[in-house]
Amino acid sequence: SMNHTTVVEFVLLGLTDSRHLEIILFLFLVIAYFLILLGNITVISITSVNHFLQTPMYYFLRNFALLEITFTSTFIPSTLYSLLTERKMISLPGCFLQMLLFFYLGTCTFFHVATMSFDRYVAICRPLHYTTIMNNRFCRQLVLACWTVSFLLMFPPTIMIVQLPFCGPNVMNHFYCDTSLLLQLSCTDTGFIEGLMLIILIIIIPGTLMITAASYGCIIITIWHIPSSTGRKKAFSTCSAHLMVVMIFYSTCIYRYIRPAQRGGRDSDKVLSFFFSVVTQMLNPYIYSLRNNQVKQALK
Repeated sequence: SMNHTTVVEFVLLGLTDSRHLEIILFLFLVIAYFLILLGNITVISITSVNHFLQTPMYYFLRNFALLEITFTSTFIPSTLYSLLTERKMISLPGCFLQMLLFFYLGTCTFFHVATMSFDRYVAICRPLHYTTIMNNRFCRQLVLACWTVSFLLMFPPTIMIVQLPFCGPNVMNHFYCDTSLLLQLSCTDTGFIEGLMLIILIIIIPGTLMITAASYGCIIITIWHIPSSTGRKKAFSTCSAHLMVVMIFYSTCIYRYIRPAQRGGRDSDKVLSFFFSVVTQMLNPYIYSLRNNQVKQALK
């Protein structure tokens, strides 16, 4: 079908059509990307060199930090370039590559969040069995499973999308190559791929959400029974910060993807995508890692 493709590039309309807002967004994205890189590189560095942080929790956080850097790097540099130069074109292969990396790494993020939630559940609710359950081998297997399952879920529909013919129009109302909008631009029936993508997204988003919610639910019940009011308040403070980020991330993703896509794309979709792909990624290293007293002490 690629022999019939006439479209050689796509136009990404970006976050706004106002030049003044583009300048403001450019400055915000520069700062956000800098904080994402700084926070996550700090987490990777400190958890790698400090022997007090060689625990399962920091092993998962180190992998999560690496994932965040690669995930945001799939679209933020190109978005910054587009905002700076006003060039909104992306080649067909470039669009396919960005789509594959964005959704593969995004899927990994869901599985990593669920894995970290499970790790905290075992540490708080079953502390006597923690070192036995979360041994080095099991931790490596969990991380490997996150990367492997994500690839196996996203690779088949991606291959199908790459083989679709695109005859025009070629305009996407978004700031990165979005799968749902890409399917709308194909000049053939995409009903089967859309159905497959919906099933996969239901497995990924609500599936990992159930694991995360169950883990934090058990953690909250355990914290509630802590006899010390000071210890309970401190534990709730940490838990509530985690839950805030998780709620923003999942709610925006569910509303964005677990519903029919509007023809041409909504402007609200771009706002939701911006929240879960930029804002939550900027908060994660500071909420999950850098607020931790052990990390603060290691940095000192």
